[in-house]
Amino acid sequence: MNETGNICVIDDDDGVRSALQLLLRAAGYPVRGFATAAAFLSEVSSNTAICLVLDINMPEIGGLELMQRLAVRGPLPPTIVLTGYADVPLAVQAMKLGALDFIEKPFADATLLEKIERAMAQLVRHNVVAEECARFGAALATLTGREREVMDGIVAGKANKVVAIDLEISERTVEIHRGRVMKKLGVHSVAELVGAVLKFNGVTQG
Repeated sequence: MNETGNICVIDDDDGVRSALQLLLRAAGYPVRGFATAAAFLSEVSSNTAICLVLDINMPEIGGLELMQRLAVRGPLPPTIVLTGYADVPLAVQAMKLGALDFIEKPFADATLLEKIERAMAQLVRHNVVAEECARFGAALATLTGREREVMDGIVAGKANKVVAIDLEISERTVEIHRGRVMKKLGVHSVAELVGAVLKFNGVTQG
């Protein structure tokens, strides 16, 4: 099954899970259901583009623990947390971990669908950023060791003269390497270079 853009519903209540799947499929979304967080973790890869509808209170691996495990694997997918009245403090913790929103049970279908629309829009944005990051990472891989050193110096805010002294090369050689770096990375100014590198590092290290 193509998992790109799937909504994954994780809820140990069979009735709730089935009802959510029916609702979301009727709205035109591709949906997969999981009775446990462990089943989800074992079946869905870390690089899959998904949106989560997650019950906060489940046996064994609860919603908060699942979110923490997903954060270790990579950026947290757009996540909507389902909670009962007594679980609202847990839902607030989930928001602090990066959940997009939470819904108290029982809830209206329209409320869930509205939040799903927001989550899927965020997923699209995440996918665009991921694609840009992959392209930039591939371009970075084409830099020579010296080009990478020059780039690191520039991104650190050092003038060409300082980079030249640090690397024990001429200032003209720094300029040549800088030009090659900018051409390979598809940027047209030092400001654009610095911004692109900082954005890439923020995505890959954040």
